[in-house]
Amino acid sequence: MKSTINPLTVVAMAVAVVSISATAPLTAAASAPPLAMAFWRNALGFATLGPFLLILRRREVARVARGERGLLRREQWRPLVFGFLAATALALHLAAFMTSTRMTSVAMSTALVATQPVWQALIAAGQGVRAARRTWAGLTLAVVGAAAAAGLDVKSGGTALMGDLLALAGAVAQAGYTALSQKARADVSTPLFSTVSSLVCGLELLVVCRLDDIPLAGFDRSTQLSLLGLLLLPQLLGLGSLSFALGRTSATTMSVLLLLETPVAALAAWWLMGQSIEPATIPGLLLIIFGVTVVVASGAREQTASQQGEHRKGIPPYPDHAPNTPQLPVTTGESTTGEQEHHAPGRASVAAWPTSPEPRPFGHRGQRDPRVEWAGLGGDGSPTITLTYHGAGAFDTMHLGRPHVEEERPAFDDPVETWPDTGRRP
Repeated sequence: MKSTINPLTVVAMAVAVVSISATAPLTAAASAPPLAMAFWRNALGFATLGPFLLILRRREVARVARGERGLLRREQWRPLVFGFLAATALALHLAAFMTSTRMTSVAMSTALVATQPVWQALIAAGQGVRAARRTWAGLTLAVVGAAAAAGLDVKSGGTALMGDLLALAGAVAQAGYTALSQKARADVSTPLFSTVSSLVCGLELLVVCRLDDIPLAGFDRSTQLSLLGLLLLPQLLGLGSLSFALGRTSATTMSVLLLLETPVAALAAWWLMGQSIEPATIPGLLLIIFGVTVVVASGAREQTASQQGEHRKGIPPYPDHAPNTPQLPVTTGESTTGEQEHHAPGRASVAAWPTSPEPRPFGHRGQRDPRVEWAGLGGDGSPTITLTYHGAGAFDTMHLGRPHVEEERPAFDDPVETWPDTGRRP
C-alpha cells in the first residue's frame, strides 16, 4: 500500500523551508555589525529555548551537577573538551555565515554554506570512513558548482570574493560542529548538550564583541525588526515545523528539501532588498544543489545498508562466565510482521539459553537479565541524525533512540503480558 504524506505535514515542511530561508535576507538587511547580529541571534535563541529545555531535563541537570553520571570524572575530560570545541565551531559558523551575507549575494552565501554535508563527508573520510562512489560524485559536482558560481566574484575580487570564502568557512565550521558534537555527547543527552553548547557559543561571541568594541545596543528599527524576525522565523517557527515534519517523514527528505533554502532566500532578498541573481551564477548554483542532494541521499543509503547488515549479523555468543538466570517467558498469540522481524533474533537466542534449576517464585523482583542487553544491538543500532540549518544554532540535533526511563524496570519473571525487547532501540 502506498504511503501518503499528511497535508498537515506538507504544510509544516513548507513553513520550515520558508522560515529557515529568511535567515540570510534578514541578516543582510540589518545595519548592525555582523558579529553583534551573530551574538543576538544565538542569545535570543538560547533565552527562548534554553530554559525550557533545562526545565525538561532538570533531573539530568541535577545528576550532572552531582557528578552521578561521571561527566566530571578524570577519565571523562575528553567529552568536555570536544563540547567546548563544538561550541567554538558553532560560534565560528554563525560569525562567518552572517558576515558573508553582507559581503556577497544572499544566493551565493546560502548556496556555499549549504555545502556543509560535503565537508562533513570529507571529515568522515579523513577519520577512516569509506565513502561510496556516489558520495564522491556528489562532492565533485558540488565543488565544480561552487567554483562556477563564484567565477564572477573571483574575477572581480575584493569584498564579494571574501564573502564567498567566509561562506565556505561557515560550511566547514558547521561540519566541524557536527563532528565534534557527536564525540562530545558521551554522558549527556542531546537537549542538555545543545543547551549548554549554545550558552558557551553565546558567551564566546559576547567576549569577542567586547574585545573588539562592537556595540550590542542602540540599533535602528530595521535591525530590531530583523532580530525579531530571526527569533520568530528560523528559531521558533522553523525549528518547530522542522521537528514536527521529522516525526512524520524521513530525515533524508527534509535534508534535501532544505536545499530549497537557496532559491527561496534569493527570492526573499530580491523582494526585500532588490538584490538580483547574476545569470552566469545560476548553473553553478544548480550544480551545488544537485551535488549536495547526491551526497545526502548517498549517505542515507549507506546508513540504511549498514543498519540492515547489522540486523543480519548473528548475535555474539554469550560469555561462559555470565550467570545463568531463568528462561524468559515467550509471548503467545500472533504478532505482526514488524514484531516478528524485531524480536526473532532475540527469541532464537533465548531458546538456546540454559535455565536455572530453581526458578524463583512468580512475581519476585529480580535483577534484569543481562543477556537481554547482550542479545540486542549496540549503540550503533540507534543512529544520531544531525539535521543542521543556518540559524538553528545548537538545537538541531536529534537522537533517534530509546528514551531514558527513570522508573524501575520490570524483572524478567514478573507477570506481564508481553516481554519488551530491552536490548534493541526502535
